[in-house]
Amino acid sequence: MKDELSPGRLGAADVLRVGLGGLRARPARVVLSALGLAIGIATMVAVIGISSSGKEDLLRRLDRLGTNLLTVKPGDTLFGEKAELPETAPEMVRRIGSVTAVGATGSMDATVRRTGMIPEEVTHGIAVQAATIELLDTLEVGTASGAWLNSATARYPGVVLGDLAARRLGVEQAGGRVWIDASSGARPLVGGGRGLEDGGRWFTVLGVLRPAELAPEIDRSVLVGWDAAQRYLGFDGHPTTIYERSADAAVGDVRSVLARTVSPERPEEIEVGRPSDALEARAAAEGAFTGLLLGLGAVALLVGGVGVANTMVISVLERRREIGLRRSLGATRGQVRVQFLAESLLLSAFGGAAGTAAGAAVTAGFALWKGWPPVVPVWALGGALAATLAIGTAAGLYPAMRAARLPPTTALAAA
Repeated sequence: MKDELSPGRLGAADVLRVGLGGLRARPARVVLSALGLAIGIATMVAVIGISSSGKEDLLRRLDRLGTNLLTVKPGDTLFGEKAELPETAPEMVRRIGSVTAVGATGSMDATVRRTGMIPEEVTHGIAVQAATIELLDTLEVGTASGAWLNSATARYPGVVLGDLAARRLGVEQAGGRVWIDASSGARPLVGGGRGLEDGGRWFTVLGVLRPAELAPEIDRSVLVGWDAAQRYLGFDGHPTTIYERSADAAVGDVRSVLARTVSPERPEEIEVGRPSDALEARAAAEGAFTGLLLGLGAVALLVGGVGVANTMVISVLERRREIGLRRSLGATRGQVRVQFLAESLLLSAFGGAAGTAAGAAVTAGFALWKGWPPVVPVWALGGALAATLAIGTAAGLYPAMRAARLPPTTALAAA
């Protein structure tokens, strides 16, 4: 019985060797095609990595700042006017069982300037507010210079500057002075030591605060002791914002009773908020922007895939003689198809690997520049490589099938 002839099989090593040989024959075209994929993959990895790094930084900040800070502010009355918090509101909040710290500020119709010679209209957006002694402990903010108010200094003309207010006033160290004017009609003179009846006076800078991330309004404020504000600036004693901290497990319960505690008769006129919600909302907004950038990266990746397909189609047209010769020597259609599909996959793999490395490098560089922890999710790296292989398969499938369909005689005759 005669043995039947059967074509040899291509092993994995043979397929790899043949595929690499086809790519080495056209290095410039291969590099340009891989570059298109690399740009798309790098964009997607960098977008995901930068977004993940920003979110990780936000989570760490929230862990550090805490999510148990609540604020109480007056809302609007039924007649559209601004409501008013009772003078006893901070003490009433302090009586809630789970509350651990309470601080308050009270806005005033006053302006602050570096000297009394600066026009009253030039306020740089800085607010003058009365502050309770407990405010700093409640916000968990430290001082960058000097000291915070205490039971003694809160009674005299001294101020503590928020971080932004200090920079705008040009007084970034304790020991300086600022001019606070509580009367819009008075024009005080430099060096005056007058009281409220003359419109304004000098206040000594006792300290400068570090940035208050959960209370940015404090950064733009000049804070005066509660008693001093009433004595020197005509403060009426009504708080405009109450800050409260409680145990993490009790935040929901405390939030539900704050409005009724502050104003039992009109709780609907009280607004209760949690500052950490603003940070989480910002993260959600950044997530939507990340989706847009991912879409742009996907478009670049699609363009790169088209480039690979174009390269492989041209390769089939240029290598018809090679295809015909291999078929004449016994290569099957399947082996020819596998050869060109392997070239397409290798080309895509090179582009994907380069793009993944570039995206990770961009993420690390940007995160370090912003002071964030560099984070590139493992699923993003795996997904990037999987996407390039999928694109390589799709881009190389048609050229591989076209090459396999070429009859040996036609291919050799065309060459």
